[in-house]
Amino acid sequence: MKREMLEENVTVVSIRFLSPNPVSFGIIATMNKEDYFISQFSKSPFIGDDAAILDDMCISQDAFFENVHYKRSWMSLYQIARKAMLINISDAIVMNARARYALLTVAIPKSFTRHDLEELARGFRETAEAYGVTIIGGDTIANVKLDISVTILADCDKPILRSGMKEGDLLAYTGRLGTSLRDLKRLLRGHSVSPKSRFIDPLLRDRFFFEAAPFIRSAMDISDGLFHDLEKLHRANRLGFEFFQPIPRRIGCSGEEFEILFAFDPRHRAVIENIAKKSRTPLTIFAKAVRKPYKNPCPPNHF
Repeated sequence: MKREMLEENVTVVSIRFLSPNPVSFGIIATMNKEDYFISQFSKSPFIGDDAAILDDMCISQDAFFENVHYKRSWMSLYQIARKAMLINISDAIVMNARARYALLTVAIPKSFTRHDLEELARGFRETAEAYGVTIIGGDTIANVKLDISVTILADCDKPILRSGMKEGDLLAYTGRLGTSLRDLKRLLRGHSVSPKSRFIDPLLRDRFFFEAAPFIRSAMDISDGLFHDLEKLHRANRLGFEFFQPIPRRIGCSGEEFEILFAFDPRHRAVIENIAKKSRTPLTIFAKAVRKPYKNPCPPNHF
């Protein structure tokens, strides 16, 4: 439960289609509707990470809806299916879990031809196979637009949670942030972007993360933006952050990155940097966990 359901053709102030006037509940003025809804299940021990842990399995689900997360004119059907699969596999990776099985729910426009269906299926199938995932079923319905929901079942005998960060830990993220927001703005202005754009084709850091996992205390993927996701770590650990240098909003507010945000003991810095170098993973160590408040400077990007 972490992806927003928002209207199309509204003001963009972050990586999503955003409401210019987010609605707040009077008694919880700082909580958006998504957070408020999730809070109704706060007693559940399974909610609060990128996946729910049941025995030795991590189970996660994300939606990818037309005119909410993308427009059909921006991406081919193959690219749409591929991204829908990738963003769900990403949740397993940051839990230190190996995705094994997928269930697909696909709402398909009646206008789709057999060729359209083949392209969509090929995107799911080839992406799943590349990560060792077997598609085992799901559901299909007719709809006026293409809406997708993927459930991932992953093996996770040693999961890494969002909680677990300790005072004095270092915070880092993989990759170069900011290009997804840049490319989304280009698309909204009617321009095209490279098919290799991170907004179109996220790059998952499984090779780096699985090797570095023994030295990582806390992790999550950057889906809502660095500053938004730091807020989640803040809530999970009751710790704030001492930034080593200012981070521009164009970087901190850029969502749909699907890079990895993680915390680790400073004693493991050299080994983590060596793993990043070996896997050719750009790594930015940007902050230290401290006992202080944290305020997310980005506008809300949920409904």
